[in-house]
Amino acid sequence: MNVIVALPTISVGGSLESYIQGVNRFPILSQDEETSLARRYLKHDDVEAARRLVLSHLRVVVSIARSYLGYGLNQADLIQEGNIGLMKAVKRFDPERGVRLVSFAMHWIRAEIHEFILRNWRIVKIATTKAQRKLFFNLRSLKQSLGTLGDKEVTDMAAQLGVKKHEVIEMETRLGGQDIALEPSGEDDDDSMSPIAYLRDPGTEPSRLLEEEQTEQLRTQGLKKALELLDPRSRRIVEARWLREGDTATLHELAAEFSVSAERIRQIEQRALGRMKTAMAELAA
Repeated sequence: MNVIVALPTISVGGSLESYIQGVNRFPILSQDEETSLARRYLKHDDVEAARRLVLSHLRVVVSIARSYLGYGLNQADLIQEGNIGLMKAVKRFDPERGVRLVSFAMHWIRAEIHEFILRNWRIVKIATTKAQRKLFFNLRSLKQSLGTLGDKEVTDMAAQLGVKKHEVIEMETRLGGQDIALEPSGEDDDDSMSPIAYLRDPGTEPSRLLEEEQTEQLRTQGLKKALELLDPRSRRIVEARWLREGDTATLHELAAEFSVSAERIRQIEQRALGRMKTAMAELAA
């Protein structure tokens, strides 16, 4: 069974207060009414019964969402996420257990809001395990009343939540960090210290990439043309000494190949490299 209920929504141009006033108009169900509606939905998949159960508890979602305003997230988003948790609760609610829906639904509402906060708080996923999530919410609540934690508070919280002391300290540091604008504001003339200045890689700029590509093309073409200007012996010596992949030839190996001294090979090599350098500079110009 799926709970598909058309709920009041908070439109982009609408007022949050109007939404809250609207959901407060839905009547609170008595226990007998709630049990009857829950049985109808459970046994007959009565969507209208599920709708009445959800609508009558929307005010609970608003109340719970208000307790999470300190995370810097939009209240309307928190409420909408809480509404999803409420619908999940209605789907799983068993009226025969003798528990009121409001008590059962609070867990699902908070769980959905918690997930939303962890996904979106400062755009960083800072808690991945169940223990870290408990630490995140408990530590934030405690810091609002105590400020900076002392060694005793850190030790007590680590023991209570089953985490290590350094995890408590690390989470406190993250919670205490301030957001920094990636780019400078329009009024700030000095943008050299903004994160965008030192996070970007100058080597990936299109103009720089194009320049490097053109330079590489000129170097490759220039090398080819410069080699063509050499006589076969000089070209063979340069290629064997400088352009061969792997082991390059030694002066003595080339001396044996051409039946001359190693010093003669060195002279030919130096003269050939000089001619190539001049030719490549002319081509680049």
